[in-house]
Amino acid sequence: MRNLGARLLGWRLEIVLIASFSMIAALTVGLNAVAISRVISEYLTSAEQERVARDMDLASAFYSMKLEEISSISHRLVLDPWVIQYISAAAGGDPDAAAILDDQIANKITILALGGTHLIAVFDANGDLVVGRVLDSKGNISAALHEGNWAELPIIQTVINTGQPAAATEILPAEFLQQVGLARQAKISLLETPKAAALPFDEREGSAGLALTGVWPIVAQGAAPVGVVLSAYLFNNDFTLVDRIRDVSGVDTVTIFFGDARVSTNVRTAEGERAVGTRVSQAVFDVVLHQGSTYIGEALVVDENYITQYKPLWDHQSMITGMLYVGTRAAIFEALVDRLTTQVVNIAVVCVVLAGLIAVALARLITQPIARLAEATVRLAEGDMGVRVAAVGSGELASLGQSFNSMVETLQHTQNELLHKEKLASMGQLSAGVAHELNNPLGTILLFADAMRKDAGASERMQSDLDMIVQEASRCKRIVGDLLNFSRQQEMLSQDTDILDLVESAFESVSHQPSFSKVKVVRNYQAQVSRIQADPDQLIQVFVNLFNNAAEAMPQGGVLQLVIKSVEGGIEVAVTDSGVGIPEEKLGRLFTPFFTTKAPGEGTGLGLSIVYGIIKMHRGQIQVSSEIDKGTTFTVYLPNRQFSQPIPSSMNTSAPSMQAGEGELL
Repeated sequence: MRNLGARLLGWRLEIVLIASFSMIAALTVGLNAVAISRVISEYLTSAEQERVARDMDLASAFYSMKLEEISSISHRLVLDPWVIQYISAAAGGDPDAAAILDDQIANKITILALGGTHLIAVFDANGDLVVGRVLDSKGNISAALHEGNWAELPIIQTVINTGQPAAATEILPAEFLQQVGLARQAKISLLETPKAAALPFDEREGSAGLALTGVWPIVAQGAAPVGVVLSAYLFNNDFTLVDRIRDVSGVDTVTIFFGDARVSTNVRTAEGERAVGTRVSQAVFDVVLHQGSTYIGEALVVDENYITQYKPLWDHQSMITGMLYVGTRAAIFEALVDRLTTQVVNIAVVCVVLAGLIAVALARLITQPIARLAEATVRLAEGDMGVRVAAVGSGELASLGQSFNSMVETLQHTQNELLHKEKLASMGQLSAGVAHELNNPLGTILLFADAMRKDAGASERMQSDLDMIVQEASRCKRIVGDLLNFSRQQEMLSQDTDILDLVESAFESVSHQPSFSKVKVVRNYQAQVSRIQADPDQLIQVFVNLFNNAAEAMPQGGVLQLVIKSVEGGIEVAVTDSGVGIPEEKLGRLFTPFFTTKAPGEGTGLGLSIVYGIIKMHRGQIQVSSEIDKGTTFTVYLPNRQFSQPIPSSMNTSAPSMQAGEGELL
């Protein structure tokens, strides 16, 4: 072992890692395969028992809630003052009183939102049907029922005799169901079933109905019952409850038995039909129906073995009337055991094979970041500023990669800033030199042209020419002035400044110009703190330029909106016009010196460059967005104090590029 360790240490780190990972995987796979096989066997046995017990608990809960719902319908009706007041008259044959009772029944039966075959009926003290309604499983409500006598139904007899309500799983004989039109639905053909008992549990199976039944007495002022209200939910050939239990609770199969015959089920036969009319096996018959106990275990269901649980259902006299069943196909668990066993074997084989591949990947994952970082360093030294390394994870190598990327980004950003500043400085120096060289000759031209224009002896044609010379020379002087302003963006006289007053002062200085005569101004000042440190003279120049540009963009008039609001660390001023807008391809060049969107001779292209320079000196930011035929918005951010602070999240802090119809310069 010592020699093996020494030999491994003599190899490359990548090979050592591969060999180590492979040995660990081979050792653990064998042990895990044995342990997993035992755990699977024990778990599935326990899971079978727990699953069926859980399913029965859920099914029983749904069953009990449905019985409570049926009983509560009868209870609410016997408490209804209309029912109490008119039961005697309706029982005596008064059609108006019967109609009032029918309205109350109709109101109750229409709110049964979950479907199923329901009967709600009012009987007098003699068991005669006063009025009733039937709701079938499709949601159809029958006409009012007035004929019939249910005095022989045991649960009605009990309630009338004792004056106490009763609710249970009752057998409704065919003769009673015939009176309310439910005999046909209750009829079920009993089918021969393997391992079933020789004789049915109840001779009425196939003709009578099994129903959740709730009966409450109608008592007026503490006297003997003057009638009863019966509510029933018929199970025969109605699958609403069993399907709801299956769908909501995730129970595989649910069945309700009348005696030993299935009357409501979602168990399927081999042909795919519901197994209505099939019977339970003899083993279950003996335990549940004869002994009144719960059956738990594997049982034959129709023609296939299921992991099952059966429990008896009782009527109001504690007599067994049927069974509630839940179950899962045994083949599912058997197939699961076989599949998992096969998977364990396959996993054991595959793990050994994959161990080497995983070891190779892990070894490279561990060793290659250093190689990639070294390669990136070489490329950076060669001048490739776009080189980056993938910083994966959160360990030391990832931290090193992130630091490298941050260093490169900082270096690239610094270089871009230096290039931009050098470009502006060079253009400023050039502009200053050109401006100074042109300023004196232009002054001389203006002086002599003006003197000649005032000469009374000049002809009218000469006067016109001299006016043109003065006009164009004056325009050149303004261009020279712009060049000088552009070249002088070096110093800022910072002082406490109220931005609201400054913006108003700037607008006041231009509002009397003809271009503003058709412009409507909308102000929206939301700033909580309006005082900042700034050079007011330079900022007035900024906003005057923006106001003039906005007015010139609306030659036919429009709306100029001024918005001032407080943001994180400063003030944000937005100037929005409703003019023609700026094409997207021109947004990226707006702040470039000598670029203009105006017609030739109408602008120098230095206004926004000067604006940008002033904002930059204030450590601020300017952003532009525009839509054709809708208008343009210039948003200026100015910090409260003139020292380094974060740009607010509302302003993009990326490089000064213009994209997607929106441009920005830092």
